[in-house]
Amino acid sequence: MSQIFAVSGVLGDGAKTRGLLSYAVALAGVDRPARFCFIPTAQGDHPGAVQWFKAAFGNDPAVEPSVLTLFTEPNVPDVRKHLLTQDVLWVGGGSVVNMMAVWRAHGLPEILHECWQNGVVMAGESAGSLCWHIGGPTDSFSSSLDAFSNGLGWLPWSNGVHDDLGDQPRRTAYRALVGSGALPGGYATEDGVGLHYVDGELKEAVAVLPGKRAWKVDADGNGGHRETEIVPKLI
Repeated sequence: MSQIFAVSGVLGDGAKTRGLLSYAVALAGVDRPARFCFIPTAQGDHPGAVQWFKAAFGNDPAVEPSVLTLFTEPNVPDVRKHLLTQDVLWVGGGSVVNMMAVWRAHGLPEILHECWQNGVVMAGESAGSLCWHIGGPTDSFSSSLDAFSNGLGWLPWSNGVHDDLGDQPRRTAYRALVGSGALPGGYATEDGVGLHYVDGELKEAVAVLPGKRAWKVDADGNGGHRETEIVPKLI
């Protein structure tokens, strides 16, 4: 069984985001501490991101944590061997464009695909959600929100993250990009919502915050969009 858990983290609330990480650990279904590897490439392997992960899971008896960094060189002697021994891989947020460039330079897409096909749970937030899809709106190119369509594409849809109502411009940008054909139709998540895909199909949406939603968004053929609300299971 191949699994992907694609998440919009809770901006500014690491404790709530940690609940989504714990759900990813549970998806591995192992009866021992889960081998859980954090991949912070999208933040340039920033020490602060690494420290956040170690603080969150360093003393958790349910997890055997590790971190894969690629700057300035991989921190493990055999990246493929290390990743294939994991139960869960969690990709952090940041610049999806830069992350994909670095991954491709290091041959990560092929290694990650092998992990996915061998039952490792592939998961992540923000950039770590977009990457499994064809793409989605990103501010990685500039301060505006542009279409990124160079993701891994294992999931044949686009993805919108932080898709909340109010002053979040990603929601409007995602629907405009889908409506114009710049991005294919796909799935969007509000903060605190994760999409659980099994064998390449959406199984369910889950949330760590009440009242949050996921959305199926498609072009309407007239330059606009149509959307269908997905009510997640509260975890």
